[in-house]
Amino acid sequence: MSCQTSPTLGPGTSTGTSPQTAPALAGTTACNSELASLFECPVCFDYVLPPILQCHSGHLVCTACRPKLTSCPTCRGPLESIRNLAMEKVANSVLFPCKYASCGCEITLPHAKKADHEELCEFRPYLCPCPGDFCKWQGSLDAVMPHLMHEHDSITTLQGEDIVFLATDINLPGAVDWVMTQSCFGVHFMLVLEKQEKYDGHQQFFAIVQLIGSHKQAEDFAYRLELNGHRRRLTWEATPRSIHDGIATAIRKSDCLVFDANVAEFFAEDGNLSINVTISMC
Repeated sequence: MSCQTSPTLGPGTSTGTSPQTAPALAGTTACNSELASLFECPVCFDYVLPPILQCHSGHLVCTACRPKLTSCPTCRGPLESIRNLAMEKVANSVLFPCKYASCGCEITLPHAKKADHEELCEFRPYLCPCPGDFCKWQGSLDAVMPHLMHEHDSITTLQGEDIVFLATDINLPGAVDWVMTQSCFGVHFMLVLEKQEKYDGHQQFFAIVQLIGSHKQAEDFAYRLELNGHRRRLTWEATPRSIHDGIATAIRKSDCLVFDANVAEFFAEDGNLSINVTISMC
């Protein structure tokens, strides 16, 4: 539960509450924690949430662990599909901590909202931001750049607010990704140019910038992508996405710099494409 601070009071003012208010709040918090602890799964120590099933002796296990077990982990009796309606009613009145509480999340919430929050929680582990799903790494924000440098050492990192992203051999057949990172303002950004094969051999390019940071941090920045050619210029400006959000949705909605192979030829030289990238603080 998040902490609250009392307002500063001037002479002659009153809070309008009895001296027992603060201890009562602390007692309520402690009581809620004790109730939540009753729902801890004995296997994974996550919470057993409705619908709640028990064995004949009344022991509980969460829905994630239950299919993996052949007997009750507490009494070794058979696992039955007996609903514990009383515990389900109790669960409806308890606020449960986010499963990323150990990572810093202080939110507690009803069980019905817990899964939705955890899907978007800013404290959830970061996935490897490289395009594609071949790398299954996940970890803390501080570990993202070391992971990229050690496991994806082919990715170039440039320093500065204004750099040139060079994508080589853009005429390679099939779907291709070009990736680099850019460091400025004390943070790191990932630049991705993705080529997709559409219908009848039609190709489209998607260019986007992500912040290696949270969604809230990304709102402090803006980026500009620019293609320059003979008396031609193509520009896209936007807020970078967090690597927590990924780029799949933005590409599907064309919420990025989009151009086809014909446009790419206007700006390419010898099959290479230069994209000017400028990062600024809002």
